[in-house]
Amino acid sequence: MEQNIPRQAKPLQQQAVKLRPTAVTADRSRRELLISWNDGHQSRLPFAGLRAVCPCVECRGGHAHMGQPPDVDKVRDTPNEGVTLEKVEAMGSYALQFVWSDGHYTGIYTWEYLRQADSLG
Repeated sequence: MEQNIPRQAKPLQQQAVKLRPTAVTADRSRRELLISWNDGHQSRLPFAGLRAVCPCVECRGGHAHMGQPPDVDKVRDTPNEGVTLEKVEAMGSYALQFVWSDGHYTGIYTWEYLRQADSLG
């Protein structure tokens, strides 16, 4: 049996469900970012660990190191003290930007990067 495929149909790889958060909470008392994902996974990311793996060019040590996944050991093992989250802002529908207590604010954490930062991910 022959099946007609509509011209506007997307290729299969474009139909794959993209990971997106369904809820994001900054738990300041526990110093964690809590993310519920559309695949049912729950991420708990410590503020200090996220600050330690800031994806900006300055923290990465230059443009040659951009685009690398976060060091999940650093996210998990950085003592969760000292740095606090002052503010978080959505960057369109693809990322978050944090303002840290040390004054740093240039890192843009994409949803993909945040999911990769979760060692249980």
